[in-house]
Amino acid sequence: QVQLVESGGGLVQPGGSLRLSCAASGSISSINAMGWFRQPPGKGREFLAAISRSGDSTYYADSVKGRFTISRDNAKNTVYLQMNSLKPEDTAVYYCREGEHMYGSWSWRRWGQGTQVTVSS
Repeated sequence: QVQLVESGGGLVQPGGSLRLSCAASGSISSINAMGWFRQPPGKGREFLAAISRSGDSTYYADSVKGRFTISRDNAKNTVYLQMNSLKPEDTAVYYCREGEHMYGSWSWRRWGQGTQVTVSS
């Protein structure tokens, strides 16, 4: 009932920046907590960042803390991931996900289709 569509991926040089977007649409217009995940080639999918419905609470994985910033614009039903100081190790398919933030814990439901990010010189 809710569709998530990622965009903004592409090829970027090491040290560069990229901004990903995740637009939500469907019968449920109001989205809840949102998160970003990624899957490097040949590896499993890993958590990157999360943001509560109101945007007043965020959480980051150690691998991206200080470099990536998650934000949202609820009027547009869109979540963003600003990625700075990119490294070749950041090369992966990036996914957004919808869920809930309750009792100090995050739970996840729907996945987007993903967008490719390649960091190379």
